[in-house]
Amino acid sequence: MLILRSLIMLVALLLVLSGGMYIITRNRRYLEFVLQTVRFTVLLLLVFALLFVLERYVLVGWLGIL
Repeated sequence: MLILRSLIMLVALLLVLSGGMYIITRNRRYLEFVLQTVRFTVLLLLVFALLFVLERYVLVGWLGIL
């Protein structure tokens, strides 16, 4: 969970800084970077959620059967 909290804090800081740079410079590449970062973060969170479900239900259930 510490890894997820750290990831979310870093992504939030990155989004705030990139958004601020877009407001200051009006350069669209900062917005594209924000969108790419959000997509990657959502994908990474989905992978963590899938691993959590796998550990929680599949592996624990399998050990209960044995």
